[in-house]
Amino acid sequence: MLTFIGLGLWDERSVTVEGREALRAADRVFAEFYTSRLAGTTVADLESHHGVAIEVRDRDGVERDPEAILDAAAEEDVAFLTAGDTMISTTHADLRVRAAERGIETRVIHGVTAQSAASSLTGLQNYRFGKAVTLPFEYAHGAEGTPQSVIDGIEANRERGLHTLVYLDIKVAGSSPAGPAEGEPDEYMTADHAAEALARDWDSEAVGVAVARAGSPTPVVAADTLAALSEREFGDPLHMLVIPGDLHHLEAEALAELAGCPRDAFPATE
Repeated sequence: MLTFIGLGLWDERSVTVEGREALRAADRVFAEFYTSRLAGTTVADLESHHGVAIEVRDRDGVERDPEAILDAAAEEDVAFLTAGDTMISTTHADLRVRAAERGIETRVIHGVTAQSAASSLTGLQNYRFGKAVTLPFEYAHGAEGTPQSVIDGIEANRERGLHTLVYLDIKVAGSSPAGPAEGEPDEYMTADHAAEALARDWDSEAVGVAVARAGSPTPVVAADTLAALSEREFGDPLHMLVIPGDLHHLEAEALAELAGCPRDAFPATE
């Protein structure tokens, strides 16, 4: 059995009760934290809190060479952990398919994901979000400026009146040749960095909504023009950025009251 468990957004307590029970009952536990991580805890704290030993795999050890995981799951109950929801903002469908091809039973235990948190914290209605995009560090995509695909994605959503969730790049040390080397600090793109890039390469007067530390006891939500957000600091990771489309009047009120958005910066409301 191979059970995919989403750990939620913040720390060792963010996992659901069902996920916690499956994690603690597993014979062997694997995890990856190169696509995202729990910013409010460490692997050691996860192990201590749940009474398990966790084998952390790098990208190659999950995507190119998952045999250790699959071999274990063929014989034992194995848990595979990720931050957020294991099959939404982070997808490991390939690993699940490989398990199925070997006749290994699988199941998915969902966790809170950044996508649902972005809607909940900002007051922007979930069904009014379009396709999400990811903004990479410039050095990671090998060109100057913001990738045109990111701008195209935002504009395509806005043409339909839809909001865009912009995931911000994470580079875990040793996980990629383009990122920091093993032993160096991990790198996390901040919302002000993302706002600066989009203000420079797209539209400085467009409204953005910065979301920092979703799932923590003290998340930050701030809305303003991209130019204004680029001048602010939002503290420790993880961060996201939302670019609103057309706003329902209740969404506009939410951005004003919950995120401090200046009313003269709003796009059109319904």
